Amino acid sequence: MPNSSTSVCPRCESKTVKVRFESPVKGVWTLYGCDTCLFTWRSSEPATITDPKLYPQRFKIKPEHLRDIPTMPAIASPENEKAP
Repeated sequence: MPNSSTSVCPRCESKTVKVRFESPVKGVWTLYGCDTCLFTWRSSEPATITDPKLYPQRFKIKPEHLRDIPTMPAIASPENEKAP
């Protein structure tokens, strides 16, 4: 379970953080993931990666802007396909 320092995503600051995996050696690290922006990080990373206040501003993402980010490469969908 995330503690208070890992309950907020460092990148988008949403509260959709979940534990994804525990290290094979108990207590060495925990892998966390954000369901909003899909950012993942280990508990063993430096504070500049794990702490939302110290995470580099240039890499921050606002959740409301995620829908505007294009998928790369584009994924084929029926509405994008052209009739022959």
